[in-house]
Amino acid sequence: MRVRKSKSVNPRLLVLLHGWTGDENSMWIFTRGLPSNYWMIAPRAPHAADPSGFSWRPSQISTFGWPSLETLLPAAEGLIKLIDEYSASVKLDALQFDLMGFSQGAAMTNLMGILHPHRVRKMGVLAGFVPAGLEDLIAQKPLAGKNIFVAHGTHDQMIPIDRARASMAFLEQAGAQITYCEDEVGHKLSANCLRSLETYLKD
Repeated sequence: MRVRKSKSVNPRLLVLLHGWTGDENSMWIFTRGLPSNYWMIAPRAPHAADPSGFSWRPSQISTFGWPSLETLLPAAEGLIKLIDEYSASVKLDALQFDLMGFSQGAAMTNLMGILHPHRVRKMGVLAGFVPAGLEDLIAQKPLAGKNIFVAHGTHDQMIPIDRARASMAFLEQAGAQITYCEDEVGHKLSANCLRSLETYLKD
């Protein structure tokens, strides 16, 4: 796990979730312009990915199927436990925390927000999607009152833009308001959307 501590009197915790084949360093590219009152942690996903890096779901599960609630749930439960144990060890108030994830990490961000809406305050969903299997929970509107930041590239060949737009409809059905940034890029975050993300996370 990579950590950036904050010297703020009342720091907020921001959890950074990398994508498939990434690791604890992958999300650091997005952090330069983020508020100094953030105490940031970037955990490494628990499963080895093929051919390298790490994944939030077991590697023996076919890489051709989209990650689902069933395949991601153990990692989500482990992540909540990690956040609670780490925040207690450094005496950091993490009763509510902010989440930001890229690709598979963005799917984890959506999953965590829907499973633990009372814990997750802000959500940055970068080049991601809503995992299958959450339909019953979505119907209960767990994200009511939340504003979620979503960014996606129109030329994304890893997670097509149509999947992202369908996922936003799910988030809205769950009660969320969406701040959306779309740009003509592939499977990455554009400079324009990065600035919008920094603005979203400032308050």
